Amino acid sequence: MQVIDNVKDTFLKLKNGTKETRYKAVLKANGVFTSLLRYVVLIAIGYIILYPLLYMISSAFRTRDSFYDPSIVWITPDITTENFGIAWQIMNYGKAFINTLIFEMLSAGIQIISCSIVAYGLARFEFKEKRILTLFMFLLILVPSQMMMLPIFMNYSKLDFLGLFGLIDSLTGIDIRPNVLNSVWTFYLPALLGVGIRSGIIIYIYIQFFKGLPKELEEASWIDGAGPFKTYLRIALPSSSVVITTVTVFSLIWHWNDYSLSSMYLYPESWPLAVRLNDITKQEAIGTLRLTPDDPLRIAILMSGCLMFIIPILIVYLVLQKKFVKSIDRVGITG
Repeated sequence: MQVIDNVKDTFLKLKNGTKETRYKAVLKANGVFTSLLRYVVLIAIGYIILYPLLYMISSAFRTRDSFYDPSIVWITPDITTENFGIAWQIMNYGKAFINTLIFEMLSAGIQIISCSIVAYGLARFEFKEKRILTLFMFLLILVPSQMMMLPIFMNYSKLDFLGLFGLIDSLTGIDIRPNVLNSVWTFYLPALLGVGIRSGIIIYIYIQFFKGLPKELEEASWIDGAGPFKTYLRIALPSSSVVITTVTVFSLIWHWNDYSLSSMYLYPESWPLAVRLNDITKQEAIGTLRLTPDDPLRIAILMSGCLMFIIPILIVYLVLQKKFVKSIDRVGITG
């Protein structure tokens, strides 16, 4: 209402006012137009973001009959929670949730630490191989992980290090190359070495932050006799709580949503929630319930599974939301 009143007042001044008044009215009109444009953009963005979530919530509580009723669009009078129980069974939610914590969340935590060490070295020290390592970091950002999945799968099936284990096999006939597929090492090893899921972006964010730290703090630590690693633990790491919040949110979300790597490296009994969610689209029966491909009840069950999938990570984000917004501002991530 206040915006509408401002528009009316501005038009009256433009019509009946003096030259000075008209000039001020024009400036005010520009401000009103900017405010209106801002509201339109925010409402459009809010609609784009909230519509899928509202549709998901609405569909999750609907029955099969409500989908056939054209008078029901959003809120159904016969709300049911049975869809969540069916989705829980199909996804084997309890075990899949534990698998997600073991394979994905722990590797995310390892990656947050290892990437900070790599980034601190690239940001603070000068050495001959720095340009090459920086190039590899950008390749991690630019090259999709799907392009490297097959070579990594072959290496994991017979894990080798620079061909040394293969050389031993060719000389002695004893194959000591272990198969680490369907084990935690398929995720822990890349995370530990700083080449995990989108680790290049995490390293880049860390580097930008460490470059902004005052060097006087580190120099004072060196004068007191601390080495590089001790300086990192005592000075750099405690000062980087802001950037740690940023990369923690990113890393947790990326690992939680990982589908391609999990489905490639893990067997069905070890699949996390992101892969188990796809089982709903392939399930044909659950108990006495039959689900045809075009059954609308399948949509309700799928939306229930989606809600159960996003709620845990959504809670984590809500807990870290205030610190995350502040960290984005201080770290300087824009565009």
